[in-house]
Amino acid sequence: MGGIVVVGAGQAGAALVARLRAEGYAGPLALVGDEPVPPYQRPPLSKRYLLGEIEAERLFLRPAAFYADHGIELALGRAVAAIDRAGRRIAFADGSTRGYEQLALATGALPRRLPAAAGGALAGVHVVRRIADVDAMAPEVRPGARAVIVGGGYIGLEAAAVMAARGLSVTVIEAAPRLLARVACAETAAWFAALHARHGVEVLTGTALEGLEAGAGGRLAAARLAGGRRIAADLAVVGIGIAPDTRLAAAAGLALDDGIACDAFGRTSDPAIWAAGDCASFPAGGGRLRLESVQNAIDMGETVARNMLGAGLAYAPVPWFWSDQYDVKLQIAGLGRGADRIVVREDGAARSHWYFAAGRLLAVDAMGDPRAYMAGKRLIEAGRSPDPAALADPATSLKSLLG
Repeated sequence: MGGIVVVGAGQAGAALVARLRAEGYAGPLALVGDEPVPPYQRPPLSKRYLLGEIEAERLFLRPAAFYADHGIELALGRAVAAIDRAGRRIAFADGSTRGYEQLALATGALPRRLPAAAGGALAGVHVVRRIADVDAMAPEVRPGARAVIVGGGYIGLEAAAVMAARGLSVTVIEAAPRLLARVACAETAAWFAALHARHGVEVLTGTALEGLEAGAGGRLAAARLAGGRRIAADLAVVGIGIAPDTRLAAAAGLALDDGIACDAFGRTSDPAIWAAGDCASFPAGGGRLRLESVQNAIDMGETVARNMLGAGLAYAPVPWFWSDQYDVKLQIAGLGRGADRIVVREDGAARSHWYFAAGRLLAVDAMGDPRAYMAGKRLIEAGRSPDPAALADPATSLKSLLG
């Protein structure tokens, strides 16, 4: 059959196939996913979907009819087992094969799990990555239950917020000295630690988990901490990060470097194979960068689609992210790595943290402050850096900083 095949029916894969058709590609086009449902939004899984506020169908990025109407073969519930680069074919787990002229890998990422020896395989221990993960967890999220959250990153904190709102007793266990150690400054971490404390969540930082213990029937019964403390638990959510899903790429001999290594255009070490989204790393700032965000998945997927058709566009994103916890929306623009100064701006109940390195604005964390987020994003995109003293003064309007 040939044409273009996209493996991975997540946000990046969905954006890629839609953009191919929008750009006029009329050849055979297939989107292959190992889940039985069409491409869907993942961020609401740990929030509104876990709360039961929305049904699965409302997570779908597009109605199933969209793919048929645009001549996109939607192959769902089909796991790809191997790539035959020489023959330009993919092999499915059921033994069938399909040819391609160009292949795009949008395989996303896999949640890191606790090893079985530490209780990671016990009933009642969950991760949050797929609809099926949350469907398995939801019946256990009930008022009065005791939840342990392993990991103080965004996924763990979002799950903690939902469970606290549902009336569970919640304890967050983080081995690092503070929350959000990989992704946010100490000021942002402290702000969210205080937010969770106000909602009754016990936050334990600098605390090592020795293991999860089984009780009657082999279900989770408790978390055992270094130092001997034992926390009774009815369920646990493991939120210790994700790893790029490079299994197919590695088995096929593609170059890897913190994910599937791509050039600036999204092409892998095989000229007929491309990659996009959480699984892919690309050149940036003299090194390589891999971004784990919805916007990166969309933007890189669309850029790769154009490049598969010969556009020759280098991918140069301005990263942005968000997290919803309780009634607070955290919006982040830019990347704060390498910051040597954090400027705090408070404007009533709104608060934002601005990252600088040698006087240059790198990023902004805005808590309940969409104006600060938009101003920061525009400044970063324009390569402009406001005066830190003026920025910290709430009497200085953000509009004036934009000039």
